[in-house]
This record gives sequence, structure tokens and C-alpha cells, in this order.
Amino acid sequence: MKNIGVLTSGGDSPGMNAAIRAVVRTGVYHGMNVYGIRRGYQGMIDGDIQLMQTTDVSNIIQRGGTILKTARSKEFMTPEGMQKAYEQLQKHGIEGLVLIGGDGTFRGAVKFFEQYTIPAVGLPGTIDKDLSGTDLTIGFDTAVNTAVEAIDKIRDTAEAHDRVFVIELMGRDAGYIALNSGIACGAEDILIPETVTHIDELLNKIEADELRKKAVHIIVVAEGDDFGGATEVHASITERFPRLDVRACVLGHIQRGGSPTYTDRVLASRMGHAAVNALRSGDTQVMIGIVNNEIVHTPFTNVIKGTTPISADLIDMIRILSV
Repeated sequence: MKNIGVLTSGGDSPGMNAAIRAVVRTGVYHGMNVYGIRRGYQGMIDGDIQLMQTTDVSNIIQRGGTILKTARSKEFMTPEGMQKAYEQLQKHGIEGLVLIGGDGTFRGAVKFFEQYTIPAVGLPGTIDKDLSGTDLTIGFDTAVNTAVEAIDKIRDTAEAHDRVFVIELMGRDAGYIALNSGIACGAEDILIPETVTHIDELLNKIEADELRKKAVHIIVVAEGDDFGGATEVHASITERFPRLDVRACVLGHIQRGGSPTYTDRVLASRMGHAAVNALRSGDTQVMIGIVNNEIVHTPFTNVIKGTTPISADLIDMIRILSV
């Protein structure tokens, strides 16, 4: 395999640039031509493809976002869109792909392979850590550290004013950011999609805290919690306790940005290097993951179908430590 393409797709995550850098430089080292495909699958359809050199990825390992841009493409999931994408790959002589993204990216790769048998290797680029087959995803560590820093600052003002704060974090289908940042910040309650939220239990806990003169209460909620986000939780608390000073805070896309942490830079570099080696060895239609600090290859079909359950021990620990 002499010509490969690399793209980023779906939501951006800190560390994607480090992964692109590793793919380009590993490919060039092995005598390959590495093409950057801008704006994900949509860029593949439009032919937004350019040959990359090692100098094109200089001084990007510390940058958030993605130099290749990213997008979601409904057109790619149509037969006509896939045909256009295939023709563009043929035009540039691209024989294999490195796809940096999440669940939707890998679903697209499976359908594309079924039609055109273009080999592909995926890297888990998502802050949500909602993919099976890996202990960490590119961007998760940075997003959690961003959330921890913000929650620590919010607790300062909560302490100063004796306030209850409801802080909403990203996590539509998975609550790992909320769970880990909540634990790290000593949140009194953590609400995540993986568990059922009983709002009455939360309200009773706030009332019990009041009785024992504990005025500050930090509640971390993932956006995909079954009860709702910060707005819904805030409304329930103020309805029950109109005397309390309750504030809602949605951190939003600040969690996606920023310079990647050491962990994400090294993780993305290891994965990008491994992805090129997988293509060279013919091991394709797999996602590169890290399990117990070792590189593993998991078939796309298993990644798409699988989920990583939240540890029951962690849930129990949260309950105990928030007393």
C-alpha cells in the first residue's frame, strides 16, 4: 500500500492533531504518500484532498481542534454519495484510510467497505469515551480536566454565597465526563445517562444537607441524563426550595477546545502510529484502542455494537463519599 488518506469526522476532540501528525509522519517514514482529506466524509465526496508532507504537521501536536477540519455528512450515507467518494479516492490513487472519529464515523466505514472494499483503520476521537474496545478515547482526558478546572472555580463562588449549583457537562449517550469530573471535584450528586435519576432522592438529600447546615451543594449532570439537563434539575430544586439560591451552569463546547493534555498527546501519537502499521500489515476494518496500556485492534462491527458499562463500584463510591 503506497497511498493512504487520513480524515477527522464528527465532533472535534483535543488530540486529533497529534493523531494526524503521527499518521502523516509514520506513513512518510515508510515511503507512503499520505493525503489529508478535509471536512471528513463530505470532503471525500467533494474531492477536498491534498498530499501532505512532514512539514505540514509541524507545530500542531499542542493544538486543539483539527487542521483537517471536520463535518458530519448525510450525503455520504447515500449510494450516490459513496459513489462520489469512491471516485475521488480512485482519482488520487488512495488505497486505504485512517479515520479519526466516533461511532458514526465507523458506521460509515462499515457501509463503505461493503460497497467498495476500501481498507480502513479507525482511531477513537471523541471526548465522550463512549466506545468499547479502548480504555481511553482521544480528547477525553483533556475534556475532563477542562471540566474539573471549571467546577473547582464554580465551587469557590458557591462557597462564598452558600449556593446550590447545577453544572451540565457534555455526554449525550455516555456520562463518563460527568462521572469522572464529578468524582474529582467532590460533587454531592452526579447524574448520568447510565443510571436512573430519581429526582425525589436528590431533593431529599438537599433537604438533609440543609438540616445539618451544609449550604453548598454541587450537582454535576450529563446532558443526556434521563431526567434532563441543568435547566430541568434547576427547576425542580427551586420549586421545592424557593428559599435556596440555586444557579444552573452549562459548560457547553468549552469542553471540546483547548490544548490537549500530555495523556491525549501521547495516546493519539501511539494510536496514529499503530493505525499506519495496521494498514501496512493488512489488518483493517478495525479500531485502534488502548487496553491496559497496550495497543489492541477491535473490529468496527464490535465497536459499533458494544458499550462499556459504568462500574457499580464507582457508583457506590460516589454515594459514600458525598455524605
